Amino acid sequence: MTTISTEEIKSLRDETGLSIMQCKKALEEAGGDKEKARILLQKKGGEIASKKGDRTLGAGSVASYIHASGLIGTMVELSCETDFVAKNPEFKAIAYDIAMHVAATSPKYLKREDISEEDRAIVAETFKAEVADKPKEMQEKILLGKVDSYFADKVLLDQPFIKNPDQKIQDIINGAVQKFGERTEIRRFVRFSVSE
Repeated sequence: MTTISTEEIKSLRDETGLSIMQCKKALEEAGGDKEKARILLQKKGGEIASKKGDRTLGAGSVASYIHASGLIGTMVELSCETDFVAKNPEFKAIAYDIAMHVAATSPKYLKREDISEEDRAIVAETFKAEVADKPKEMQEKILLGKVDSYFADKVLLDQPFIKNPDQKIQDIINGAVQKFGERTEIRRFVRFSVSE
C-alpha cells in the first residue's frame, strides 16, 4: 500500500473542498496519483447524488449575476435539503458560479427531459438534408447524433463549466452533494439580456 503524506491529502482537499477522509481514501485507492484520485472523487460524487435523489428539497439559495456591461443578468435557484447547507457560504458560491455560467452560455433548457418533442422534430428536420447522402441504415443513427450534439450546448446540466471545462454543470452539482451530504439540484434559472 502506498503511503500518502498529509501534504498530499491537504493539497487534494484544498482543490476539491471535500473532507480529509474522502481525499485520503481516494488517494489510497489511486495509489497516490492525484489525478486518478480526483477522477475517483468525481465518480463517487455521481454515485452519492443518485442515492440521495429521492430526498425532499426544503431549502436553497437564489443567486444573481449581473455582467459588468450591465446588459446581461441571471438568477439561479439552487435547492438543497436544509437551511444549514443553504446558508453555507460555499453553497452560495456554487449558486453564484452557476448564475455566472448561465450569463456566459445562455442555455435554453435545464435538463434533456425539458426538450419538447416539437423542438426535437424541428431540429431533426433541419439536419435531414445533411444525412440524405449517407447509407440508409446509418441515416437515423447519424441524425440522432446530430440532434443530440445540437442540444448538448443548449442544456445547462450538460454544458462544460466555464471556470473548468473538464467538468460539466452536473458534475458541479454532484460535487456539492458529495461535499454537503445533501441532495442538491438546480430548480430553475432565468437569463435576461438587453440585446435579445
